[in-house]
Amino acid sequence: MNAPVPKLTQLSNCAGCAAKLRPDVLHDVLRGISNTKVKAALVGFETSDDAAVYQLRSDLAVVETVDFFPPVLDDPFAYGQIAAANAMSDIWAMGATPIFALNIVAFPKELPIEILHEILAGGASKAKEAGIPILGGHSIQSPEPKYGMAVTGTIHPKKILTNAGGKAGDVLILTKPIGTGIATTALKRGLASKALITRVTKQMATLNKAAGEVFASGKFKVNALTDVTGFGLLGHGLELARGAKLRAVIELERVPLLPEIASLAEQGVVPGGTKTNLEHAQKGVTFPEGLPEAIKQVLADAQTNGGLLACVPAKDATKALKLLASKKVEAWPIGWLEKGKPGLTIA
Repeated sequence: MNAPVPKLTQLSNCAGCAAKLRPDVLHDVLRGISNTKVKAALVGFETSDDAAVYQLRSDLAVVETVDFFPPVLDDPFAYGQIAAANAMSDIWAMGATPIFALNIVAFPKELPIEILHEILAGGASKAKEAGIPILGGHSIQSPEPKYGMAVTGTIHPKKILTNAGGKAGDVLILTKPIGTGIATTALKRGLASKALITRVTKQMATLNKAAGEVFASGKFKVNALTDVTGFGLLGHGLELARGAKLRAVIELERVPLLPEIASLAEQGVVPGGTKTNLEHAQKGVTFPEGLPEAIKQVLADAQTNGGLLACVPAKDATKALKLLASKKVEAWPIGWLEKGKPGLTIA
């Protein structure tokens, strides 16, 4: 008798973007490793930005990113969609336009090959939705399945939106609710409701294309842009603040949450990546006195294909929100940047 096929999440050590190495670990790993410096390299890993940017000519730069992770769901098609959407997000987070992708696959030889077919079909469906071709890729055998993409985009060198250009007075605008890490952990433990599974699956598979195109439209000023992924709202908020050498203030009551997330966190349904995010981020964060640990964990929750987080001048914030709404993109003003010691305050 054949052994039953395990669920994809049973093969995953940690789900989605919660699998990322911590920023301080990456810093230690890269310390002392020399890197060739060239004038055409406009954005590299030094600023913890979303993608690399390399100038080809005075009016053209190539934007490159790579992202892959273990399964966040048991449905292989949905997993493929989410991994592909997440990989493409970093291109839009730079204000750029994706032009093609390459698949990255690790797959256990014991699993039916039909599962891999479904994963790749899911990725292909999102590439088609984004309007880009998949031109190849690379695959290996591995005990833990992993899927993602290397994505190439283009941008004018003078229109790059980094995570380091915020100005004092900017409004922080977020385009998706947070809580996907806690939600997928609940799913893995059999504690997520059907409604939550449906909601989080749809959100994680939603492209950031419409939001990215609005922020890159030039119809209003955007001083900085990033996406909220594996380091959580706290981690990516800190990157924006430190990049701008300013203080970010996030109003807790304005932060949108997926349903059930606060309750699940209070029950201890929290991924390991979220806990390490909080441990790392809280060195630069000031919390209100008496804020429960569970709420801190929600703010640090490792997101998979989370929303875009933009720094927009206050005078342009209303216009930005209206344009996003016109493209059916939900968005919330959750705080601002102000002069002060670089870091983050939760108000």
